[in-house]
Amino acid sequence: MHKKELLIGFIVGIIANTLGTLLYILLFSDRGIKDTFDAAIQQDHLGSLLALGAVLNLIVFFLFLKIRRDNRAKGVLFATIITALVILYYKVF
Repeated sequence: MHKKELLIGFIVGIIANTLGTLLYILLFSDRGIKDTFDAAIQQDHLGSLLALGAVLNLIVFFLFLKIRRDNRAKGVLFATIITALVILYYKVF
């Protein structure tokens, strides 16, 4: 049961990060989704774009804590750490 809850939290964290990134693009970009991603890659801003999307994980994390789903919150935290490592990879390489 413990691993299942962590996996659910991880998947929710990845989905929240993806939705947060897409929501940011739709609200604040004059370009389409593909054009924004292409421009972010060309200008080395993909990590920043992913970091802005990860803000939605904060909301999901505290929501899981509030409803006492600590293992799911740990899964969201793990998804956020994976996102941070991906951002670090893009910044270094």
